Amino acid sequence: MEKRALLSVADKTGLAPFARGLAELGWTLISTGGTARALAQAGLPVQTVESLTGFPEILGGRVKTLHPAVHGGILARREPEHLAELAARGIAPIDLVAVNLYPFEATVARPGATLSEAIEEIDIGGVALLRAAAKNHEAVLAVSDPGQYPAVLEALRAGEVPEAMRRELAALAFRRTAAYDAAIATYLAQGEGEGAFPDLWVPRARKLADLRYGENPHQRAALYGEPGVEGPLGATFLQGKALSYNNILDLDAAWTLANDLEAPAAVIVKHNNPCGAAAAADLAEAMAAALAADPVSAFGSVIAVNRPLEAPAVRALGDLFVEAIIAPGYDAEALGLLAAHRNLRLLQAAARPAPAAWEVRSVRGGWLLQEPDRPDSAPWQVVTRRAPTDEEKQALAFAWRVCARVKSNAIVLARGTATVGVGAGQMSRVDSVRIAAAKAGERARGSALASDAFFPFADGIEAAAQAGVTAIIQPGGSLRDSEAIAAADAAGMAMVFTGVRHFRH
Repeated sequence: MEKRALLSVADKTGLAPFARGLAELGWTLISTGGTARALAQAGLPVQTVESLTGFPEILGGRVKTLHPAVHGGILARREPEHLAELAARGIAPIDLVAVNLYPFEATVARPGATLSEAIEEIDIGGVALLRAAAKNHEAVLAVSDPGQYPAVLEALRAGEVPEAMRRELAALAFRRTAAYDAAIATYLAQGEGEGAFPDLWVPRARKLADLRYGENPHQRAALYGEPGVEGPLGATFLQGKALSYNNILDLDAAWTLANDLEAPAAVIVKHNNPCGAAAAADLAEAMAAALAADPVSAFGSVIAVNRPLEAPAVRALGDLFVEAIIAPGYDAEALGLLAAHRNLRLLQAAARPAPAAWEVRSVRGGWLLQEPDRPDSAPWQVVTRRAPTDEEKQALAFAWRVCARVKSNAIVLARGTATVGVGAGQMSRVDSVRIAAAKAGERARGSALASDAFFPFADGIEAAAQAGVTAIIQPGGSLRDSEAIAAADAAGMAMVFTGVRHFRH
C-alpha cells in the first residue's frame, strides 16, 4: 500500500534530507505553502495539500490543513470499516505527519514584540495535525522535532517502526503541544491581575541536559529550561567540567544575591548559603573582602559577581579552589588566568536577570507557588534609646540585604559593605547568632547584625552584645519585643525594626 507523509514545518532544519529519505523509500510527499516550495527547490516531488483537499488556502494561510481530506486520512483506524469510509469519500490514509510549530515562544521573547505579532504566531493547524497523528500513533508517525528525523528514517529503512517508538513519538508530540499551549496561556495572562495565581497551572519546560547525578550520586537528575532558555540559569557555558545539580543550585543563589546589590559586588556561596559577600568601589576590592569573610568555608565554593570579571579580581582569589564562577562578562586577561584551571566552570550570564514571576517547589502530590522574595525598602523604626550612626546604618542595610538570601534561621554580621560572619539554617536563632559571632571572631566587635525574623527571646540579643555587636536590624513583632529592646538598651546597642520578615526555607 502506498505510504504518504504530510510535511508542514516552520523550522526547515533537516527537512530536505528527511524528505529525500522518505522519497527514496517510495513515500508520497504532501506539503503546505512554504514547506512545499522548499521541497520543490530541493528537487523533490511534492503534492500540495490544496490538490488533496480541492480547496485553496484561505485567510492568508490561517486555514489550509483543517479539512476532512487531511484529518480523515490521519485519524482513520486501519480497520475495514474506517478504510471503506475513506475509500467511499475518495480519501487516502496519511501515515506520517512531520510538523514543527510557528515560533510563538521566540516571537514573544523578542524585545518589543507586539500582541498582534504574537497572535499571528499562534499555530492552529499544526497543533491539530500533531495531536491527530499522536492520537492515532498505532498507524501514524507523529514527528514533532527535526532532531527526530534521523531515528525515524533509520527505523523506516529497517522495516516496521516498533510500537514503543511510535508511542514515544506520540508522547513527545503531546508534550510539545502542551508546552506550546502553556506558553500562549502564560503570555496572554500577563496583566490579568497583580498577584493572581491561575486556577489551572501548567508547568512548561524542556530538558536541557541530563546531569551526572542529583544532590547525591545515587540520585538521578536533569536540568530543564523555560522556553527560549538554552543554558543553565539562562547563561552561556564557557569552560570547565559539566555542571552538577549542586553547582546549579549554588550558582543560582550566588547570582541572585549578587544582583540584589547595586555596587560592584562579589558573592561566595557554599551549600546554598553565602559564606562571604561584599560590595566595594571595584570588583577586586569586593572579591578580597568577600573571601576574607570566611576563607575556610570558601574552599570548593561557587562565586558570582555583578560586573564583568577582570584580572585583578581573579588575582584576589589567590590559589583558592573554586567550583564555578558566574559573571556578566570576562575580560581577556581574566579568561587567560582562569583557563589554567581546566575543570573550573565558567558561565557568562545576562547583565541583569529578569525577575521571576513565581517560585515553584514540589511537595508530595503537588506544588507550591509563591511570589519571589525581593529586597525591601521598608521604613526603619528605631526602637532603642540610641539610634544607629551613619556608619552603622550602612552596615545594617548591607547585612539586611544579604540576610534575605541566607537559609533560616539567618543571622548576618557586617562591617561596612562586607559580611564578617554568617549563621545559617539553625533551628534556634540564638545558635545562629553564636555561629555568626564565632565565624567573625574579633571582627564581630563593632559589627552590625541582621536577623531574618524576630528574636523570640532576649538571649539572641544578649549573645550579640557579648560578641561586640553594636547595632541590630530585625523585623520585630515578637510578643517579647520589649525584652529584646531592653537587652539592647542595657548593652548600649542601637536596634531598628523593619516590619518585614525574610524567611528562606
